[in-house]
Amino acid sequence: MKLQDMTVASFVAELASDSPAPGGGSVAALCGALGGALSAMVATLTVGKEKYKDSWEVMERVAEDARGLYGRFLDLMEEDTEAFNAFMAARRMPKETPEEKALRAKTMDEASRRTALVPLNTLRLCSQLVQVAAEAAKFGNPNAVTDAGTAALLARGAAKAAAYNVFINLPGMDDQEFVESCKREVREILDKVERGAKEVEDLLSQRLGL
Repeated sequence: MKLQDMTVASFVAELASDSPAPGGGSVAALCGALGGALSAMVATLTVGKEKYKDSWEVMERVAEDARGLYGRFLDLMEEDTEAFNAFMAARRMPKETPEEKALRAKTMDEASRRTALVPLNTLRLCSQLVQVAAEAAKFGNPNAVTDAGTAALLARGAAKAAAYNVFINLPGMDDQEFVESCKREVREILDKVERGAKEVEDLLSQRLGL
């Protein structure tokens, strides 16, 4: 069964079990999906209400973007667990003969790269999510501004968690150019997400008097 098709209770129970996957990478993607869903909700609560008519156009775009994002995040939740399982399968490959060793090394290298790229893709989406959440906070139904704020917080948390999962899978890779490229991109995106989330946080603090 796909992770996204499980009940909330069964997913949480699976997460708490001794199985190493799903783990933090899948949870990061799930947080992103929840942030996208909240942003879509704010947009839906705005469009069609006459008093917010000036915001309909931008919020229609937010709704469309947010739905696309949460669908992709759900896919990444599955992909992260699949990538980890593929890596573990590669580790269990035989290595008795030179041919077996070469095949195992090649398969492990490909699997390792994937375990880094999947959370990197999650991180990339987080930079889009925080922008969508910011638009929802600025232009959406003010009664749902805290939902947009929560979406931004989820984008920030998902981004950090995804970054952790990129970095933990980089050691041991032979392609140092790939490793350094990943590290640079992670730091750049984290900075962008942090700035976007801080903007939303400041907006909510101002509106709520926090």
